[in-house]
Amino acid sequence: MMRQYLRIKAEHPDRLLFYRMGDFYELFHDDAEKAARLLDITLTTRGQSAGQPIRMAGVPFHAAEQYLAKLARLGESVAICEQIGDPKTSKGPVERKVVRIVTPGTVTDEALLDDKRDATMLALTPVGRGAELALAWLTLSSGRFAAKRIAGDRLGAELVRLAPSEILVPDGFTHADLDVGRHALARRPDWQFDAERGRRLLLEQFGVGDLAAFGLETEPGIQAAAGLLLDYARHTQQAALPHVAGLSLERDSEFVRMDMAARRTLEISETLRNEPAPTLFSELDRCLTAPGSRLLRHWLHHPLRERAPLRARLAAIEALLVAPQAGGAARAALKGMADLERIAARVALKSARPRDLAALRDGLARLPELGAALLGAGVALAPLAARLDFPATALDDLNRALRPEPGAVLREGGVIADGYDTELDELRALQSDCGGFLMAMETRERERTGIANLRVEYNRVSGFYIEVTRAQADKVPADYHRRQTLKNVERYLTPELKAFEDRFLSAAERALAREKLLYDALLDRLGAVLAPLQRVATAVAEADLLAGHALLAGERGYTMPEYRDEWGIQIAGGRHPVVERRVEAFIPNDLALDSDRRMLLITGPNMGGKSTYMRQVAHIVLLACCGLYVPADHAVIGPVDQIFTRVGSSDDLAGGRSTFMVEMTETAGILHGASEHSLILMDEIGRGTSTFDGISIAWAVARHLAEKTRAYTLFATHYFELTQLAQDYRTVANVHLDAVETGAGLTFLHAVQDGPASQSYGLQVARLAGVPGAVIAAARRKLAHLENQQIAPSIQGDLFAPAPAVEAEPHPALERLASLQPDDLSPREALELLYELRALAG
Repeated sequence: MMRQYLRIKAEHPDRLLFYRMGDFYELFHDDAEKAARLLDITLTTRGQSAGQPIRMAGVPFHAAEQYLAKLARLGESVAICEQIGDPKTSKGPVERKVVRIVTPGTVTDEALLDDKRDATMLALTPVGRGAELALAWLTLSSGRFAAKRIAGDRLGAELVRLAPSEILVPDGFTHADLDVGRHALARRPDWQFDAERGRRLLLEQFGVGDLAAFGLETEPGIQAAAGLLLDYARHTQQAALPHVAGLSLERDSEFVRMDMAARRTLEISETLRNEPAPTLFSELDRCLTAPGSRLLRHWLHHPLRERAPLRARLAAIEALLVAPQAGGAARAALKGMADLERIAARVALKSARPRDLAALRDGLARLPELGAALLGAGVALAPLAARLDFPATALDDLNRALRPEPGAVLREGGVIADGYDTELDELRALQSDCGGFLMAMETRERERTGIANLRVEYNRVSGFYIEVTRAQADKVPADYHRRQTLKNVERYLTPELKAFEDRFLSAAERALAREKLLYDALLDRLGAVLAPLQRVATAVAEADLLAGHALLAGERGYTMPEYRDEWGIQIAGGRHPVVERRVEAFIPNDLALDSDRRMLLITGPNMGGKSTYMRQVAHIVLLACCGLYVPADHAVIGPVDQIFTRVGSSDDLAGGRSTFMVEMTETAGILHGASEHSLILMDEIGRGTSTFDGISIAWAVARHLAEKTRAYTLFATHYFELTQLAQDYRTVANVHLDAVETGAGLTFLHAVQDGPASQSYGLQVARLAGVPGAVIAAARRKLAHLENQQIAPSIQGDLFAPAPAVEAEPHPALERLASLQPDDLSPREALELLYELRALAG
């Protein structure tokens, strides 16, 4: 057995091997030690190999899915080795082989997948001299297959956009952004990234003579990456991939591009702390099905530049808003619907379980109800309703073949409906007669032996037996053969009972084999309607997304954005979709950018709302480019090709970059990559260095954006000197968010007003943060001193406030007197205080 194990393990040296032994998957040697540590299971030893104890660990086969899910989340790959031989006929160890491989990017089982996130695997390879990269990515659980060629410096942004679970790269490939995101990294031999080999695999997969229809004839790099991905997926699934029917070649011109920083700082689907909520996605997700939620996530990360599909989405949402009863009926049909998209993939891979098919049957039965609800909302949803059409014969096949509540696993039977197959019904009838036979035999044997408490029974361990108490054992006839002795009873077998047992077990075995044959044939027939099934699954997801968003838009007062071809963005009463749900009263704000007003210089105190204002503008533009309603009273969006952000501060210790270096790198990316139609958010550029250096950099960046880039620009700063740019450039305007000091403290107004701010309120915000009063008092004195003299190059004062009169530093004796509570002093304490004050005065 160990020789067999080591031979199979040698074929999968970099994976954990789950080796089936009876009711357990066992792991040995280093695999056992690693699995014990990762899964928190017991590590033990048994026997010896080469004089050393064999380390072992195992998991029950019926609970293996939960362990596989944990290992996949940890980035591990597992080879599943099953017994395929017959133990009755095997000489030596039962024949075993690896039947599938589970990796982070190739999981398709429901138990191993996140409902609201795709498990995607990505392959990449350098193109030419390496200045460009060819990417291909595949989501096995849906069959989506896509590719594109990118500049090498855009890899990080693509990894954030696609969020792959697993990346395949050539052996010697390195790149600074390979560690962006959370994924497993698998290195493959360079020869596997061969363009000619990839081309052959793609032609075979798609059944075509050339790749011109996919736009790949002149893309050898993509052929290499996509071919490797197909080969890897087939190898891990140990099956063909009929649901992967084509490849989409993406172009940058299709989407509104967002750099890595923008996706992070806008918190589209993950917070800055890498948590799933609160994010834009979590706030907008009102979907009732998992595919609907995954489609919403996809839309948010893939905003479109082409306006026609966006208008179609908005028209559908508007129709559902105008006809709320139709929207409600659609959501009623969707509620509880299974994940048709992933079930379709498991049907294609022949790994669908009986309850998958039952859920598919029940979901398909709701399609007429869903289609009627969509048509009830008007013509805008008629194309979507038409995509719900599914062959009635396939649904009828499912209804006839499956029991209303089929068994959980095929190996235990109880899946195929009674009356569906005559041969199966006959075999089941033989088993169902068992109870009557046992009762009749029990009655006969009691009369024959005179043993009143004799029983004839069956269990899975012992089979059939006649049970007699030990006290009555001397009465049993000669044809009773002892089968088992227990504490107080003896169990026997007769020739008649043995003959029935053979017939019964044979019928049960043949019934299970027949049921498996019928089930496999049903999967084959469903495979023939895979294309319409995938189309229906996509339409259901879209209907769910649109109906959920219409409900949310109505509840929260979102409005339909308008599009125009002229440069500009106009927003009235804009709100931040996440922040407004977490404050009692959110202050809406307007935005006006046109050809004469291209940049807003935003000043105001910390905590005043500058970052929130900028992010809400980006969220509104992003939602408009996704074809979704926006949190504003009115929004008009001109052409947008990219969204850039330089917001917040963070360092990159692993990459050896300081906070200021990260800030400058992101700024450089914006200055090199932005166009006239880009939306740019710049927050407090230059704060990570000396005052004069920071002012100079911020001023030069702002001037470049105003003079050269001329994009949609929101530029927040605490450098008051920058507000002078509005006098030098007619397309630059000053706006500010203000605060007022009252007896109760500092009150932030959160309203955007024209003109520059008058104060920064830095000391007041520090006091709100809990900085000790003595430190605040010392800071105030130092600030007054600095503002009355020339500012040293390395010191930054408050550049907003006008220079006040110099305050004399208070005398220590006066400060001590001011801190006293005279009524609390005893006569002795008062006398001691007089001596203390005299010493201070001296």
